[in-house]
Amino acid sequence: MHSLMSDFKRPWYIAGGWAVDLYLGYVSREHKDIEIVVFREDQTFLKDYLGKWDIDKVEDRELKSWGREFLHLPVHELHASNKKSGDKFEILLNETEGLEWVYRRDLRVKMPLTEAGSFTPSGLPYLSPLIVLLYKSKHIRPKDQQDFLIIYDKLSSKQKNWLSNALVLQDPEHLWLEKLREQ
Repeated sequence: MHSLMSDFKRPWYIAGGWAVDLYLGYVSREHKDIEIVVFREDQTFLKDYLGKWDIDKVEDRELKSWGREFLHLPVHELHASNKKSGDKFEILLNETEGLEWVYRRDLRVKMPLTEAGSFTPSGLPYLSPLIVLLYKSKHIRPKDQQDFLIIYDKLSSKQKNWLSNALVLQDPEHLWLEKLREQ
């Protein structure tokens, strides 16, 4: 992915389970796909950059061809495929407001863009594990619970507080809140 996106001149980050592993510095579990995040305002640059790729948008729970239209919420998920190489990956459009990342499910939840992503020592960008966990928190699958538990001990008190506050807005009885409050 890094070689594919290396000349893309806008922010982008590895997301999902791979972002968790990049944060940890090792592969913690098997991954079936790869997802990246691009900010919504950069989607036209992405479309031009991946000009030879077929890109579909998920709209009304169906894959539909993405033309040249600017995509607005609720559309946030794209699927890119390269018929020549057989490569595929998912692109998640994320929201920003000024110098902040904004959670699309609750626009009150924000994070400074300077904290929304990080880089591995080799320069591979990955999405903050807090943001990854927040997205995973809506419908917790076993792998999401595993990701939460493996990251938990690596989080600072400040990070745990941010995630706890974000989860409370979504679900005051969320499964992860008890552990986050242990601190």
